[in-house]
Amino acid sequence: QVHFTESGGGLVPPGGSLRLSCVFSELLYRGYPIHWYRQVPGNQRHSIASITADGLTRTYDDSVKGRFTISRDNAKNTVYLQMNSLKAEDTAVYYCNLDPRVQEAWGQGTQVSVSS
Repeated sequence: QVHFTESGGGLVPPGGSLRLSCVFSELLYRGYPIHWYRQVPGNQRHSIASITADGLTRTYDDSVKGRFTISRDNAKNTVYLQMNSLKAEDTAVYYCNLDPRVQEAWGQGTQVSVSS
């Protein structure tokens, strides 16, 4: 039923940090690349970071490169997103999922709000 559960969002001032967690329910996802996506109301969801199954290769959108770090711990069925130097433009709902070509149902996401 529920494949992904996101947590860790909140309200932070500009320049602050948050660490998001994504717990996946299917053991087979340990063998899949996983993405973090974000969405602002009225806009499409976009991938901002991805990580390969072994955790050795990471990709980032230019908007977050140098500030965000994606990681995973397959033994805990968990993917993380460490977000530093947060900007107002990072305000969005954050989700995790598979590659767009094989993605499963979306979770509820976790809200990140950056405001002074």
